[in-house]
Amino acid sequence: MRRATPGLRYLSITLVLMACGAPSFATQLTVTDPAGQPLATVMVRERPADGPQLDTSDDGYPAPGVARTVAPEVTRFSDATGRAEFAERDASMEYLVRKPGYQDLAIKPTVETRELNVTLVPETDPIRLAEAKPASARLGALDLGDRDTKLHFQTQCTFCHQQGNSFIRMERTPEAWGDIIHRMQRYGARLSSQDQRALPERLSAGYRKLRENPQLLADPLPWSPALTGITITEWPLGDIFSQVHDMLVAANGLVYVADNIQDRLYEVDPRTNQVTVYKIPHREGEPNGGLLAARLKDFPRHESTSNAHSLAESRVDGHIFITPSAQRRLVEFDPETKAFTLHEMDEGFYPHTIRVDQQDRVWFTVALSNQVAMFDRGTQRFTMYDLPTRGFREWLNTRYIGAVFKLMSWGVPLANWLPVDRAATGTPLPYGIDITPDGMVWFARLHTDEIGSIDPATGKIEMFATPFKGPRRLRTDAAGKLWITAFPESAIARFDPATAQFTRFDLPLQPQGAETPYALNVDRPRGIVWVNGNQSDSLFTFDIASEAWQQIPMPRRVTFTRDVEFDPDGVAYTAIAHFPGWHVEDGQSTLIRVERP
Repeated sequence: MRRATPGLRYLSITLVLMACGAPSFATQLTVTDPAGQPLATVMVRERPADGPQLDTSDDGYPAPGVARTVAPEVTRFSDATGRAEFAERDASMEYLVRKPGYQDLAIKPTVETRELNVTLVPETDPIRLAEAKPASARLGALDLGDRDTKLHFQTQCTFCHQQGNSFIRMERTPEAWGDIIHRMQRYGARLSSQDQRALPERLSAGYRKLRENPQLLADPLPWSPALTGITITEWPLGDIFSQVHDMLVAANGLVYVADNIQDRLYEVDPRTNQVTVYKIPHREGEPNGGLLAARLKDFPRHESTSNAHSLAESRVDGHIFITPSAQRRLVEFDPETKAFTLHEMDEGFYPHTIRVDQQDRVWFTVALSNQVAMFDRGTQRFTMYDLPTRGFREWLNTRYIGAVFKLMSWGVPLANWLPVDRAATGTPLPYGIDITPDGMVWFARLHTDEIGSIDPATGKIEMFATPFKGPRRLRTDAAGKLWITAFPESAIARFDPATAQFTRFDLPLQPQGAETPYALNVDRPRGIVWVNGNQSDSLFTFDIASEAWQQIPMPRRVTFTRDVEFDPDGVAYTAIAHFPGWHVEDGQSTLIRVERP
C-alpha cells in the first residue's frame, strides 16, 4: 500500500506526444517556472505509480530465502534546459518534482506519455518554506545556550536520527522533552546529567522560538549545476520499524544490507533488481533484544536477538562477517550456500564496526567493553585487545557493563539513575575501525576524542588525541592516510600516521557547523572521499587532490545514512538507516546507489 507523501500537490500537466502501442516507454520531463523559463537542477523522482508492492508474508516482512523482483525508484536532476530524462520502464510511473524555494509537485499521468511539461510555482508562505528546509537549518538555528552544550547535544541526540524533522520539531512542554530524554537514555544515549536537567526547558523554548520566527532558519546552499548527469537509484527495504544499517558491495556483484532492528540480511542484485531476505539465526532460548533486552523494551515492534550491525567480506572465499551488537559473538554468512555460522566469544560487549585484513583475520570494535577483537579464521580463536581507560570508574564500568544491562533487563532504570558527565566517562566507545595498507589496525573512540592503532605483530596500542570532538568512523586512503568524521563538528579530518598531524576540512554547508557526518569512505582508485551528511539530507564528496567538495541531495527528506560502499567502477552505495525507519519522508527505508558522470 502506498504511503502518502506529505507536502506534495497533485497538479494538472500538459501531455505531449502520446505514446502508441506497447506500454514500455521512456519519459522526458521539461520543468519551467511560471514565466516559462527553464529550471535547472530540479530533482525529479520516478517511481511505480502503484507503490513498491513489497512482500509482507513473514509478519510484515518478505518471506526468507525467496528472490523477488523489486521495482526501483530513479532520481535525476534537470539540465540547463529544464529537462530530465528517464529510461524505458514496463510499468506506469509517477513523478515527484522538487526544488528548494518552490512548491513540490506530484505527477501521476493517467495516460502513457513520452514527454511531460511541468511548471513549478515559487513558494511564498514562510511557514511552508521553513518546513521544507533540511534539519540542518533548524539544528543550526537552535539556541541551547552555549557552544559546548550544543556540541554535546549534537553528539548524543543526533546519534541515531535527525534533529529538526517533522516529529522532533513538534512543540512540546519541558515535561514531554524530559520523557523523551529518559527514553533515549534507555536506548543508549549518554546525555550528561546536567544536560538532562537543563535541556527540556531549552529545547521547549528553542523550538518554540524557531516556530514563531521562521526567518531565523538559514537558506541551504543552492543545488549545484554539477548535479546534472547524476542518477540515484533506490530499492525499498524493510518497513517503518526497520533500521537498515551498514551495507557491503561484495565481490560477486551483490549488495548486502543489515537490518539492525529486525535481524534480517538483505541481498540485492542491482543488475536484476532481485532482492532476497535471510533471517539471521540465534540460539534457542535467547530473548528478543539479546543481551540488550532492556534497550528496546519500549520499542513498538522488533524481531532482534542479534542487532545485525556491520559487514565485511573475506578476500579468500567471499564469506561475509556480521557483527551482532546484542550478542557476544561473530556471525559468518556463506553467499554460496546461504548458511550462517555463529562464532561465540567468551567476553566483550557490543560488537560494532568490522573489517578483514590481508591475512584473512577479522577485526572489529567491541564498543561498550572498550575493546578491539580479532578473529583468526585459521585457528578459530578470538584475541581481545583491552584499550586504555581514563580511570578506575571507567575501567569498572566497561569491565562489568554486561551486569549493568542485566539489571536493566530486570527493570532497574540504571540508565536514568547513574550520573553521566559530558566526557561520557565510563563509555569510551571504540567505534569505527580500518586497516591501512601496511597492516596496522586503526580505530576511533567517539567519547574520548581519540584515535588509536594496534600493531598486529606486537599487540602494541598507541593513542592519539584528536583536535576535534567526536571521531566516529574512519577509513584509509591508498597512501595510508586516515580520514575521520568529526561527528558533532560538521567536519572531516585527515591524519598522517607518519607525522601524527591532523588536517581539518569543514563540510560545505549553510549554516556552518550544522551537520553531523556519521561515517565516510574513500574511493581509493579515484581519490574521492564520500561523507554521510545526515542533517542536510545529503551525501558529500571531497576530491583529495583538488580539495573540492560536492553536495549531492538525497531524494527523500529526513534521510539518515550510516555507511558508504563502492563497486569496482566507483559507483557509491548507501542506505537510509533511521532508528526507526518511520522518521524518513514516506516512512520507506531504501538502499541507495549514486552514479556520477
